[in-house]
Amino acid sequence: MKKTYLIANWKMQLNKSDSVRLAVEVAKEYQDPKEDLEIVLAPTFTAISDVRRKLKGSAIKLAAQNVFYHNKGSYTGEVSPSQLKELEVEYVIIGHSERRQNLNETDEEVNRKVEATLENGLTPIVCIGETMEEKQDGKADVVIIKQINKALADIKLKDEQKLIIGYEPIWVIGTGKAVDPKEAEHAIEVIKYNLMEHFSEEMIDKHISIIYGGSVDAYNINDFLKINLIEGALVGGASMTADKFIPIIKKIK
Repeated sequence: MKKTYLIANWKMQLNKSDSVRLAVEVAKEYQDPKEDLEIVLAPTFTAISDVRRKLKGSAIKLAAQNVFYHNKGSYTGEVSPSQLKELEVEYVIIGHSERRQNLNETDEEVNRKVEATLENGLTPIVCIGETMEEKQDGKADVVIIKQINKALADIKLKDEQKLIIGYEPIWVIGTGKAVDPKEAEHAIEVIKYNLMEHFSEEMIDKHISIIYGGSVDAYNINDFLKINLIEGALVGGASMTADKFIPIIKKIK
């Protein structure tokens, strides 16, 4: 059974105590989990261990916000997929626009991270999306296709592996205004079509999910989820306080 994903990206906004407190509140709300809904929390690296302890016994999963593409070596400041697995992390956000723009993360690095993540039994959440300039120039589809092709170059999925593609139009992230669902639907169709260049239709249907991200909240979550091809949401700002994130959960429970 494929799931609906609700992934909370806490970015570098919450410290350890804030993260633990919020995780406890979310876990308390989600004591009667749905089989087809996967809630995933992505705290900062420094909070992962403490959040994991608070989530013990719950159905909520852990994600990391980034990963390096080697398991071991002299790479000061990096965190490997094997180290994340040791912390019981199951998902990894890769290629978020903030890393692409602010830290010059390249499509090639994204590809290496996807490969390393899968090799270690973790599920990559690969973020793609266009800027406002690219949208205005009519290049959105070209950008999306290029990012997918680069990210998934030579990637092979095994039967037990999963892959999540997160479409996040960069021009709405952090604005508080989500993209029109019809625009999102078109982008998702482009993504789905392009995925068929890399994987069989059966593999896509069973092992790959496409989600939307960008100013998602309790008021618009169902506008996106009612689009057949959208199988979840990557939530930023509205996931960082219980009074905003728990209503989103309630809307899709």
